[in-house]
Amino acid sequence: MKCNKGCSAGLKGEHGGARLKAALAVGILAVMAFTGVKVIPILINNFQFQDAIESTARFASVNRQTPADIQAAVLKEAKNEDIPIQPADIHVKGEGGHVEISADYSVTVNMVLYQWTLNFHPSAKNNAL
Repeated sequence: MKCNKGCSAGLKGEHGGARLKAALAVGILAVMAFTGVKVIPILINNFQFQDAIESTARFASVNRQTPADIQAAVLKEAKNEDIPIQPADIHVKGEGGHVEISADYSVTVNMVLYQWTLNFHPSAKNNAL
């Protein structure tokens, strides 16, 4: 097939295809960035709360803390990390130098069109030597 001046053989109907792909890629990246901005701080707070629970469990028997003292310390740390938790959601078992701490809480993320609920179950225990 011979093409006259100004003819673009094989490209009919393909005008703007690259623009659509680029716009779609930018849209996907924007959604991923938006989701990251909403979710990553929540995950970081959970990680720091988990670390605080592990430290509390590790030193609870050394500091001779009662289960009520441990629960109060964990609740205080939760407030420091903006963790939405109630005292009833924190479970502490402490017997003979062995301490187990667990907590259950949920965070709802508003994603404009969707409400995403993240459930967390941090826990820690110390093993007596």
